[in-house]
Amino acid sequence: MTGPPDDCLARNEWICGEYLSTRRQILLDAVLQHLQLTGISVLIGLVLAVPLAVLARRWRWSAGPVLAVTTILYTIPSLAMFSLLLPVYGLSASLVVAGLVLYSLTLLVRNILAGLRAVPEETRQAARGMGYGPIRLLLTVELPLAVPAAMAGLRVATVSAVSLVTVGAIVGFGGLGNLIYSGMNTYFKAQVLTASVLCVVIAVAADVLLLGIQRLLTPWTRAARS
Repeated sequence: MTGPPDDCLARNEWICGEYLSTRRQILLDAVLQHLQLTGISVLIGLVLAVPLAVLARRWRWSAGPVLAVTTILYTIPSLAMFSLLLPVYGLSASLVVAGLVLYSLTLLVRNILAGLRAVPEETRQAARGMGYGPIRLLLTVELPLAVPAAMAGLRVATVSAVSLVTVGAIVGFGGLGNLIYSGMNTYFKAQVLTASVLCVVIAVAADVLLLGIQRLLTPWTRAARS
C-alpha cells in the first residue's frame, strides 16, 4: 500500500509552491493581460468622464441626464452588458474594455462633477477678476481643486475594474479570471487560489499607488492636515 503523493500538485492542494514554479509564465501572462485591460479601460473612462463632468457643471440642465444615463449603465449586470456589446465588438478584448469603460463612467463622472461643484464660487470670481478666461479657469483652478474628489472616484473605479476584468473570462479575455474560471471547472485548487490572491494583490497595489499619486498632486491637503 503506497502513501499519499509527495507532489502538492498531485495531491491538489490549495497552497502549492510547485504550481508557482511550473506555471510562472502562465501566471505572468495572465497578470499582464489583467493589468492591460484594467489600465486601458480606466484611462479611456477618465478621458470620457472629464468632458462629461465639465459639461454637466457648465450647463446644469445636463447634469441630470448625464448622471442618470451613467447610473443606468452601472446597474446592468456584467454578463448582460457583455452580451449587449457582443454584436458590436465580437469575442475580443475590446468587448471587455468597452464594458469596463461604461461601468467606470458612473464613478468617475459623479466624483469629478462633485469636485468641480465643490470649488468655492469666490475662488472662481477671484480668478475671473485676474483675467482668467473659461479654459484657463478650468485648467488651472477648477480641475486642480477637483483632484481629491476625482482621485477618490478613480481609485474606486480602478479597484472595481480589477474585479470586473475576471468576468471577461467568458469570452477568453479575463486576465487572471481565465485561470480562475478554468481552475473552477477542473477543481484545480492551487490555480483558483493563486489567481484569486493575485487579483486581490493587484487591487490593493493599484489603490495604494493611486493614493500616493493623489498625495503628490494635492500637497495642500497634507499641509492642511498638519
